[in-house]
Amino acid sequence: MSVKPGVVSGEDYKTLLKACKDGKYALPAVNVVNSNTANAVLEAAAKNKSDVIIQASNGGAQFYAGKGFPDGDEGKVLGAVALAKHVHMLAEHYGVCVVLHTDHANKKLIPWVEKLLDHGEAFYKETGKPLYTSHMLDLSEEPIEENISESARILKRMVPLDMSIEIELGVTGGEEDGVGSDEIDNDKLYTQPEDVLYAHNILSPIGHYSLAASFGNVHGVYKPGNVQLRPEILKNSQALVKERYQTGDNPLDLVFHGGSGSEKSKIAEALEYGVFKMNIDTDTQFAQSKAVGAYVEANARAFKYQIDPDDGTPYKKKYDPRTWLREAEVSMVERLDEAFADLQSAGKSIAG
Repeated sequence: MSVKPGVVSGEDYKTLLKACKDGKYALPAVNVVNSNTANAVLEAAAKNKSDVIIQASNGGAQFYAGKGFPDGDEGKVLGAVALAKHVHMLAEHYGVCVVLHTDHANKKLIPWVEKLLDHGEAFYKETGKPLYTSHMLDLSEEPIEENISESARILKRMVPLDMSIEIELGVTGGEEDGVGSDEIDNDKLYTQPEDVLYAHNILSPIGHYSLAASFGNVHGVYKPGNVQLRPEILKNSQALVKERYQTGDNPLDLVFHGGSGSEKSKIAEALEYGVFKMNIDTDTQFAQSKAVGAYVEANARAFKYQIDPDDGTPYKKKYDPRTWLREAEVSMVERLDEAFADLQSAGKSIAG
C-alpha cells in the first residue's frame, strides 16, 4: 500500500486513513503560521519517515499573508492559498505524504471557507488536484440540525474537487484563534453516539467526512486533573455506527482535537478507536518560543548592539534572523519527534 509522495487527496487520502486505522496509529496535525513552521513540519515528517497533516487556522492564514496586509479578510484567504501552494511545491521533495487542512471555521467563518473553495475550483481546473485536502466546518455551537445541514451543503461543493470535510460534534473546550470559549457546559464536552449516527446518516451518502467527536478535549495545556478525557465515547460511537450499518470495526474516521498536553495513555487508547489525526499547536508554539528565548538569553548583547561597544565585536551572525529562526525550527522538530512517537506513526509513511 503506497501512494505518491506530496499532498494527498481523494482516493489517496482515503488510502492513507485506512493505513492509519488498520495500523492503529495517527498523524499529528500541526498548525502553521509561516513558511518556517511549515518547513519544520515537513522536515520532522521526513526525519521520522511519517506522513503528516499541515493545517492553518483563519488567524494563521492571515499571519501567513502578513499582519500588515491591506485587506484583512482578503489576507486570510490569500494567506491560506499561499500556504497551500508552498506546501504543494515542496512536499513531494521531502518524500512523505502530506494532508493539507484548514482548522476550526465556525459559522462566521463560512464565507472564508467558501472563498477558499473558489480558489480551490480554479486550482483544480488548472492542475486536476484540489488546493486543500479538506476543510473543517466547526458548527458545534449551533443546533445539530443546522450543523449537519450546513456541513452537507459545503460537502456537496467539495465532492467534485476530490475533497473531504471535517466536522465537530460536541464542543472542544478552550479557545483556538478566536474560535471557542472557556465558558462551556461540561456536558457539551462529551459527544453523544446518537448524534454521531445522525451526522453519519446524512453525510456519508454525499461524500467523505471526518469527525471530531468531543470526549472532554480542551485546546491548550491545563493543570493535570483539570481535563477529563473519556475515549470510550469514541468506542461507543464506532460501535453504534458499525451495528446500524453492518460494517467492519471502526467505520468512522475520527479526529482528536486539543492534543497538546494530553495524557499519553489516553492518546494510546484513542488510537484503538479509529483516531487517525491529533491536533497539536500549543506544544509546538512553546517549543519554538522556548528555543528562541534561550538563544536570546545566551546572546543578549547581540540583541542590544550591532557592534559590541566594548571590544568592537560585530554581531551580525548572531542576530541574523536565519540563526534564531532556525533554532525555533529545530526545537519544533524535536517536539514533533515526540508526537510521532506518541501517535506511533514513525517509520510508517506510505509514500512510495
